[in-house]
Amino acid sequence: MKVTPLADRVLVKNDKAETKTASGIIIPDAAQEKTQTATVVAVGEGTDEVKITVAVGDRIMYDKYSGTAIKIDGEDHLILKMADIIAKID
Repeated sequence: MKVTPLADRVLVKNDKAETKTASGIIIPDAAQEKTQTATVVAVGEGTDEVKITVAVGDRIMYDKYSGTAIKIDGEDHLILKMADIIAKID
């Protein structure tokens, strides 16, 4: 399935949460914090007021409780507003 965001929306795929610490301790799913980083999959065209400043393939950080969760081909994705993206990760 192909999903194309409209206006100032951005489609992202969440990064996988770490399941093991650097010292080798396994973190159970219930104790993991929701990841707030993702990779941009698709972008809308933007609007006159809001310009799109990320591109496909960029890694980003976003507000913790933002976005609309969707499944595409069995994988979790989010549709975010451009205003919900707080940083690009290099």
